[in-house]
Amino acid sequence: MGYQVGLTDEAQEDLGAAVRFLAEKSPEAAFRLGNELLDAALSLVVFPRRGSPVRRRPGLRKLSYRHHLIFYQVNESAQWIEVVRIWDGRRNPADLRLP
Repeated sequence: MGYQVGLTDEAQEDLGAAVRFLAEKSPEAAFRLGNELLDAALSLVVFPRRGSPVRRRPGLRKLSYRHHLIFYQVNESAQWIEVVRIWDGRRNPADLRLP
């Protein structure tokens, strides 16, 4: 049995907000972006530590995908990856709240 990935409520809200924002311009592009971000997060089951560590946040890692940052934590003993935020890197970084 390998790793499993879950998204926190906040990460799900981030994903939904990104898709809704883009859907105003192009529903097809929004659909693709949502799927691509979700696929990127789920791909962590193969190499869970491939994202880079986040400074001053022990145990937190980030994976870049296009303009977005996927912040996550790995629980080795439970083989669980928790995606805590999916952040559009073009937004004001001062608004980002991480655990």
